[in-house]
Amino acid sequence: MSITTPSPETTQTEKIAVSSTHTQPVDDKELRQDVVPEVTNEDDDGSTDGLERWNSPQINTYRFLAANFAMLIMGMNDACLGALIPYIEIYYGLNYTTVSTVFVVPFASYILAALINNWLHFTVGQRGVAFLGPVCRLIGYIPMALHPPFPVLPCALLFAAFGNGIEDSAYNAWVGNMHNANELLGFIHGSYGLGGTIAPLIASAMITKGNLQWYTFYYIMIGLAVVEFFFGMTAFWGATGAAYRQRLQYDQGKARTTTRMALRKPITWIVALFLLGYVGAEVSLGGWIPTFMLRVRHAEPFLAGLTVTLFWLGLTMGRIALGFVTGRIGEKLAITGYLVLCIGLELLYWLVPNFAASVVFVMLLGFFLGPMFPAAVVVATKLLPADYHVSAIGFAAALGGGGASLFPFAIGAIAQHKGVEVLQPVIVAIIIFIIIMWLLLPGGLLKGGLERAREEKAKPGGDAKKAWEWIKERARKND
Repeated sequence: MSITTPSPETTQTEKIAVSSTHTQPVDDKELRQDVVPEVTNEDDDGSTDGLERWNSPQINTYRFLAANFAMLIMGMNDACLGALIPYIEIYYGLNYTTVSTVFVVPFASYILAALINNWLHFTVGQRGVAFLGPVCRLIGYIPMALHPPFPVLPCALLFAAFGNGIEDSAYNAWVGNMHNANELLGFIHGSYGLGGTIAPLIASAMITKGNLQWYTFYYIMIGLAVVEFFFGMTAFWGATGAAYRQRLQYDQGKARTTTRMALRKPITWIVALFLLGYVGAEVSLGGWIPTFMLRVRHAEPFLAGLTVTLFWLGLTMGRIALGFVTGRIGEKLAITGYLVLCIGLELLYWLVPNFAASVVFVMLLGFFLGPMFPAAVVVATKLLPADYHVSAIGFAAALGGGGASLFPFAIGAIAQHKGVEVLQPVIVAIIIFIIIMWLLLPGGLLKGGLERAREEKAKPGGDAKKAWEWIKERARKND
């Protein structure tokens, strides 16, 4: 087998350790051939944790920035509909149920992205993801900008959702395996939150202040997708399927880890259901807050759009700020605490009928919801073997993205008969559901428990069983 010299654009985990047994000379042509490398466990700065770093080698810096830019567009994609829904509803003369189909139809694309993510990495690598993501977005955004008959809109968003799904799963799996993953995931999801912050503000200003139609916002999205295409392809050009297989020390004689194998792990399903509920709550709030503020709190149109902007701003701040806290006190304990606070804030938002108070509660709710997606990815990397990370995290992230389709539609369908007030009790129920999913993960609430659970091969639900046995024991003693 011939040996290649790493190029300046080769990532740390792509570096090839040249075996001392290779003593025969090779010519330049042979040196340019692809090979299966041995992954070294030492970083450029002397670290021996074997994890990639966002800024070493230099090409990783550009790739990390490209991932952040992709997440920014993803956040704009998910958040803009909340601000545009009232105007799409009026433009086409629709009811809540019909207009909500723009949320639910793309769910099929997230499922497809979840199932083929691992195969994409093995065949075309991150370069293929960087190509397909923006191209699929363009296929979706161009029809939206042309404001065709309404039934075309959900179909167009199928393509945009597929682009979101494959990039979401790919970049979460990549950054989740880096050194300081909690903090770095906080940054890329902070970029998502930043996109969610600016999209409703821009869309609301264009419509209410600029007197433009709702579809003109997609002119901006088309331009951003074009920029993403060239930036992403440049940054990830060397990240081919062959490079990905090399990074995993892929052996042609050994069966690769497939999505089907990852789905046999209960951890994969628990994290996927957690993210399904979490993203559903996040995008449901972002999608229906403006309508709730308009119809229930009787806010002015621009102020209703500003409220959802503050929600996404809180989400962005939480992902960045709490990302430095969560890992230090332990993911399980931190997220449990954040979720309890979210229930309290959601109840206050529901039960206190005051516009100013609602704005405060919404922003704080976004702040404590912020770090949950990154923390779930980190927990999955700690509980699952390394060769399962891309397939398992990719599936969980893409299925979680499906929550952005499923739950907002369900709320819209219920609101058609019960009014948009149903937003609040549905969100409370979703948060309770994801607390249950979170507590099913093994490892207890103490820091270091996840690593011990992986070493001991602890089963999900074991902590709940121990807690129930403790309660029964205490009850017997009291009797």
